[in-house]
Amino acid sequence: MRENEFLTVDECASLLKMSSTTIYRLARQNKLPGTKIGNQWRYSKKLIEEWIEKKSRKMERKNAG
Repeated sequence: MRENEFLTVDECASLLKMSSTTIYRLARQNKLPGTKIGNQWRYSKKLIEEWIEKKSRKMERKNAG
């Protein structure tokens, strides 16, 4: 993987197994780390993977307590 790999909406949706509509909605609501460049969204693969880990740890703590 390249150091600063960026994903398109469709690539991010595929990685997260979500629809592109959901990706757009989460990004607009600032719930998913993304950057709008012009009229297109881009997502850092590294930040998306960190976001997934953070969400997973939060769910584990919630389920444990």
